[in-house]
Amino acid sequence: MIACIGTTPTLQRTMVFDRLIVDDVNRAAEVREYASGKSINVARVLKALGREALAAGFAGGDRGQLLLQDLDAIGVRHDFTEVRARTRLCITAIDRGAGAATELIEESSPVEENGWMQLTQKLEAALPDSRPWVFSGSLPPGAPRDFYARWPPLAWRCSGGGRMLPVIIDASGEPMRRALETGDGFIAKMNRRELGLTLGMPVDTDAALHEAMRAAAKRCGHVVVTLGAQGALALVNSELWRVAIPQVKAISAIGSGDAFAAGMAAVIDEGDARDAWRLGAACGIANALTAEAGHVRLQDVERLKAQVEVHRLTT
Repeated sequence: MIACIGTTPTLQRTMVFDRLIVDDVNRAAEVREYASGKSINVARVLKALGREALAAGFAGGDRGQLLLQDLDAIGVRHDFTEVRARTRLCITAIDRGAGAATELIEESSPVEENGWMQLTQKLEAALPDSRPWVFSGSLPPGAPRDFYARWPPLAWRCSGGGRMLPVIIDASGEPMRRALETGDGFIAKMNRRELGLTLGMPVDTDAALHEAMRAAAKRCGHVVVTLGAQGALALVNSELWRVAIPQVKAISAIGSGDAFAAGMAAVIDEGDARDAWRLGAACGIANALTAEAGHVRLQDVERLKAQVEVHRLTT
């Protein structure tokens, strides 16, 4: 079972317009509401891949109940901690005419201390039966800033000193910096902007990007940076790899990074990391071919995976 943990889930509303005009009345051609947020997107994609996932985090209020009901409807196992803070609502507005997607994000509300205690207890109880672990997204206001940093060492102890339980952390800023400061092995996943923000380093050139990745890898050992339509870069065991992807006409790339993390998590515990990057990239592209975040069609994933190329760089 793959554990998918995120403390800022959302009820997502996707609105599709034939043409979206700013400062005017716009009538949506399609509207759908569903459970989302980075960790839920990961769990949803894993479900599409035929892998068992456990989604965990916080859910609150009427939106939180709708989120849980949607997870029940699609058959994703979950163990959310119910809190007073109302689950946020985020809106994706897709303009078909322009081929553009705009994300309107409601920030999360603070979670009471008892909620954090309950969530921690649930995660500790799940450790023996879960591998790998995927931690995704931002933390709500007032959260323990070292929340992500706590889990790689716990996963190592849970393994009994044997093979490391894989932990993927998809975050940025201070929460990721704290995780990197632990020095414990995990997979750090970010996009280019997030990597620069986290390390406070320039990433505007390839050379600067590679240097920033090496700085992060000195701490965690394995770094993956997604680059949108340019694919991804991965650095592991001091070797830099390029993940090249086919070009497609995207509907909405929102959630594609989460889909990438799901693809990695599906096979990272089974052998060659290149297979994990390849499946991750295929899932990310497949997500971009849909209007809804965290949604992929298995036939798209299988078709696209054959077109993803992974090769080692010499610089």
